Amino acid sequence: MSEPAAPRQTYQVGTESPLVRRLAIVLALGFLALFIALPLAVVLAEAFRQGAAAAVEALREPDTVASIRLTLIVAAIVVPLNLVFGIAAAWAIAKFEFPGKSLLITLIDLPFSVSPVVAGLIFVLVFGGDGTVARWLQAHDLKVLFALPGIVLVTVFVTFPFVARELIPLMQEQGTGDEEAALTLGASGLRTFLTVTLPNIRWALLYGVLLCNARAMGEFGAVAVVSGRIRGLTTTMPIQVEILYNEYPIYPAFALASLLALLALVTLVIKSFLEWRHADKLASRTGH
Repeated sequence: MSEPAAPRQTYQVGTESPLVRRLAIVLALGFLALFIALPLAVVLAEAFRQGAAAAVEALREPDTVASIRLTLIVAAIVVPLNLVFGIAAAWAIAKFEFPGKSLLITLIDLPFSVSPVVAGLIFVLVFGGDGTVARWLQAHDLKVLFALPGIVLVTVFVTFPFVARELIPLMQEQGTGDEEAALTLGASGLRTFLTVTLPNIRWALLYGVLLCNARAMGEFGAVAVVSGRIRGLTTTMPIQVEILYNEYPIYPAFALASLLALLALVTLVIKSFLEWRHADKLASRTGH
């Protein structure tokens, strides 16, 4: 007669003592307060130190208005480009097998590992100096560096992973079953994408677009290298903040920085909403 099996040992997660849990919470809240809440509070306090009217007047200064306009133009160009690239790259990687797939995935992650300043320097070396590309641009009276095209190019470079990286894991998890079923029923490729693929990825797509837009509007290093920092012409909002901070009085810099902070807070609110909607949709699908 065999001996009865020993009871299986079970492990529980979260069995730390109350002291350890409280210490972890205090450390997390302290870190957030020191490195996020405190700097944000300082920026807002300095921006409105001379009153709301002075802050609004500082934002109406011509060079500052030009920097806001340029930032919005760059974001309006960069985000749609990355939207198209992100969908195409994610679809190719998640739905197909082809030579060089691993290389494509590696290249998508490249901007995460390259310093924005180095990225800007790369574009200066490509489009500047006395190289073949620079001579061709001069012959055709085209200007990339110290102009809008250069700013757009470097911003695309530093932001293009965001949409693709949000879509690739989701589309890989979903597989190709839904698309194959739609094609079997006679739907065209475009109709399958619009009615099957796009609805399945819409929340992740919006989340990626949101992150891409936030990074595009807040990029400093790469843009600083290729823009030339020409006031009123090639200064985006982050660069204009630095220029104003180096002058006196400095409260206009904090006024513009507070506008960037406000955009960041709006981004966080929308991000939280998208995460909640995505989680709610997943829960409704699984029945939990």
